[in-house]
Amino acid sequence: MDTRTAEERRHEIVRLARATGSVDVTALAAGLGVAKETVRRDLRALEDHGLVRRTHGGAYPVESAGFETTLAFRATSHVPEKRRVAAAAAELLGDAETVFVDEGFTPRLIAEALPRDRPLTVVTASLPVAGALAEAGDTSVLLLGGRVRSGTLATVDHWTTKMLAGFVIDLAYIGANGISREHGLTTPDPAVSEVKTQAIRAARRTVFAGTHTKFGAVSFCRFAEVGALEAIVTSTLLPTAEAHRYSLLGPQVIRV
Repeated sequence: MDTRTAEERRHEIVRLARATGSVDVTALAAGLGVAKETVRRDLRALEDHGLVRRTHGGAYPVESAGFETTLAFRATSHVPEKRRVAAAAAELLGDAETVFVDEGFTPRLIAEALPRDRPLTVVTASLPVAGALAEAGDTSVLLLGGRVRSGTLATVDHWTTKMLAGFVIDLAYIGANGISREHGLTTPDPAVSEVKTQAIRAARRTVFAGTHTKFGAVSFCRFAEVGALEAIVTSTLLPTAEAHRYSLLGPQVIRV
């Protein structure tokens, strides 16, 4: 029988979720020595506090000011979904000649899906994005300078935002740690938020691309409203009804 208090038990659930990427009700009940209904109650309480998002049979951690997944972790989760979303987002390029590509694994996949047979200038704060495009024939890459964040390998701070402020960009591909109808697009780090804000300000068109897990999640720093987006690209794992609710705020919602 588990002798920990509810608070201690919930702290352990959050720790496990952050360490492994998700938790399962049945496994937690067995590991913690409590009933499944107790675990479900714990997960409801943790969701109410914005620490986890519940799924059918478990939960996964929400990124916050105190917790953010690394690029290495993102490169292993929901990868087939991210590839579909990235390919569909790249198709929205239209006649854009200058493009901002955000930090993160899905934006990197978008960068790799951009056409290589036409002149294109890509502006990015992401070292992996710049590296992926550096040898692409007709693509000119402009890497924004600044302090490099170790977890995401992207530049931030005033050097980055000052460079961005000098540009007018045709299209910005933006990522986020969470998107909700009430709180808009959010990210854990204020420095990252500043870069995203400036990129959207510099762009004529903005497209958000992300997996279904981003929806309804809320992180620490808000950098845009849903209405600022031209389009949202996600997968069919986002329910049709929920996609419609987002479309009522302005953007076209594309599910692939």
